[in-house]
Amino acid sequence: MRASARKWLLWAAFAAAVSLVAVFAAFLGEAWQERKEPAGPSASFSPPPAPETRKPPLPSPEPDPGPVVREAVLYAVGDIMVHMPQLPAYYEEATGKYDFSPWFEDVRPLFAEGGWVAGNLETVLAGADLKYSGFPRFNSPPELAGNLREAGFHVLSTANNHSLDRGWTGVVRTLERLREAGIVPVGTADDEEAARRPVIVERNGIRLGFLSYTYGTNGLPIPKDKPFAVNLIDSDRIREDIARTREAGADFVAVFLHFGNEYAKWPNDFQRDIARGAVEAGADLILGSHPHVVQPYEIWSVSGAGGGEGGRRGLIFYSLGNFISNQTGNGTDTGLIVKVRLTRAEFADGRVSLAWNPPEFIPTWVHIQRQNGKRHYRILPLPVILNDDRRDRFTPDEYARMEKILRETEAHVRSFEASGGGDVSGPS
Repeated sequence: MRASARKWLLWAAFAAAVSLVAVFAAFLGEAWQERKEPAGPSASFSPPPAPETRKPPLPSPEPDPGPVVREAVLYAVGDIMVHMPQLPAYYEEATGKYDFSPWFEDVRPLFAEGGWVAGNLETVLAGADLKYSGFPRFNSPPELAGNLREAGFHVLSTANNHSLDRGWTGVVRTLERLREAGIVPVGTADDEEAARRPVIVERNGIRLGFLSYTYGTNGLPIPKDKPFAVNLIDSDRIREDIARTREAGADFVAVFLHFGNEYAKWPNDFQRDIARGAVEAGADLILGSHPHVVQPYEIWSVSGAGGGEGGRRGLIFYSLGNFISNQTGNGTDTGLIVKVRLTRAEFADGRVSLAWNPPEFIPTWVHIQRQNGKRHYRILPLPVILNDDRRDRFTPDEYARMEKILRETEAHVRSFEASGGGDVSGPS
């Protein structure tokens, strides 16, 4: 072989070897690089991402829902009486029964707004067999109970000086007739258990307790074997009954008190002592009757009593006058409807706040008209009647009289306000 051919072959072999080494070195380089720095974020040994350093936002505070506030309205009136001249126009020969509903036509719409409507029933409903009569010993047709319920009454005091006008039988029958009509009686009882049972009537989540007492029974003795028949005024008994009514769950307590001097337009010392003492014992409302005329009201304040550091206050209506009767003159045909709004606020932490709004006064007048020799009666809520644009139901003289009664009654009932006695401070 020629020397030149041999040189060429050697050179080609050398070049091939060099290329092979280069390829091998490149392969080793890639493998080393792959082992040293694995590619891609999915490699199993990649370090975890750095933790988030920003703090999460705090939850927003729950808004304060505020207290649950409930309200209900009490309407209260004075004496409901039936004298004999009030009967003839309301007897229906076809049925042999009485219907006194016309008496209440003008006040019924007003009472429809009330959660409670209360008054003093100053007669008994003992039945015709015990003879109907007026003064001095009353016994009225039992239909009156249904008429009063239709008019809007829910609670009636039966403790007064006429409670025993037909003895024990009259007490029992009166209670039966009222209960049958759907009215809650308070102040007399047909057994000892009923006498001790708290009377609490709930409206719109507000529990109002009722108590009732009278100064006496016109000398008629309470049966010795039934001392529970009629509640007599006794300061210790009233205090105990108020406490028991509170313990039974009453939010507010109203106390009927039948006391005072007949036809006296101002409360006497006995009335003040008993009424103020009842407020100090825990009563919120005093509903007075017996004088048959309107007396002023007052707010009795007791520092630190039953209401913490702020004390407590009670509304005292010494006499609400006559709601219905045959009496006339000297203010006996004038009465007062009081309207009191009661409020109960319950907070999320369980606290309860109780309050009453300043009272509203609606003077009334018993309008008596003769027709066919019989007397017809209507209880007129004077602000409503005088605000009637028609002004054609009564004579000009009657309208003038109603305006005078309204003006004078409103001023009289607020007499203690003018002298600073509308809010009187009692013992601390």
